[in-house]
Amino acid sequence: MKKSKNLVRLHRKRRVQITGTTKVPRLSVFRSLRVIYAILINDTTGHTLAEADSREIKGGKYDKETASKVGELIAKKAGEQKIARVVFDRGGYKYHGKAQSLAEGARKGGLKF
Repeated sequence: MKKSKNLVRLHRKRRVQITGTTKVPRLSVFRSLRVIYAILINDTTGHTLAEADSREIKGGKYDKETASKVGELIAKKAGEQKIARVVFDRGGYKYHGKAQSLAEGARKGGLKF
């Protein structure tokens, strides 16, 4: 029986354990069918530090350009909290397409990982 794409993604996600700290939080990526989310998480305390998604972008569609803008937006929100360095958690997604565009947008916005 063939595995679904989501089961393959979850298997890939379990293989790599990434944690964020107070100084270097985790930048987590999640894609739904219509929205792409970016969340900064401090795993030692379990708190969300900042979040951004494609619904905040005016006229944004579900494409790579909007994902790049979400990356820039999360970098801006991280800069407001004086966060310059993060650990990138792609959530089991392959590093291409929207996940790659979000990462490049975050780097363009000033985040280092």
